[in-house]
Amino acid sequence: MVKLVLVRHGESAANFSNTYTGWSDVPLTARGAAQASAAGQLLADTGIAFTCVHTSVLQRAITTAYLVQDAIGQNWLPIQKSWRLNERHYGALRGLNKDATRTLFGANQVARWRRSYQAEPPLLNVPVAGRAYAAFPTTILSRGESLADASRRLLPYWVDEIAPRLMRGENQLVVAHGSTLRALIKWLENIGDADIDGVEVANAEPIIYTLGPDLSIIAKEVLDAD
Repeated sequence: MVKLVLVRHGESAANFSNTYTGWSDVPLTARGAAQASAAGQLLADTGIAFTCVHTSVLQRAITTAYLVQDAIGQNWLPIQKSWRLNERHYGALRGLNKDATRTLFGANQVARWRRSYQAEPPLLNVPVAGRAYAAFPTTILSRGESLADASRRLLPYWVDEIAPRLMRGENQLVVAHGSTLRALIKWLENIGDADIDGVEVANAEPIIYTLGPDLSIIAKEVLDAD
């Protein structure tokens, strides 16, 4: 049996201000950093030893990963950062207050954008580039994504980088974002398109999957500091 642990980053500045972020690179709040350290302590208590840490290229996830590594005493682990683990791209909604968008567009429309599998947000006119993506083709830059879009760019990373290590019996730690972790959970648990709406991933609450040799789920546990 092998362990796969998923952790959503701690509270970010955008979580605090209730704004859409997606690929916008915002820091953790002080509370978010404390949450990340607490999540790491919960993991430390399990005694799980990892061989690799996977995270996005966004600082809120990277900082969380570092703080978790500090707490579990496994700073020496290699850490792989990939744009494929970035949060879902919220397009033209990025930077807008979520409550304000409900007033502007209606609660039902906003709920579809946020929670459904196929609905795309309003798209940017042009993608926004950044130094983190300079080494990649411009085709990776998005004007906005549905959760299905995010899943399609996430799954190759799972297939190429995470699953092979798990199949060798190596425990893996993934520190990422709410939407991309929802997409991965959908894949792992074979959740239907309509049912993913009800799946939530809380900030800094480790999800531990125990997997069999074929990566089928044997057990699932969510660690909650409360």
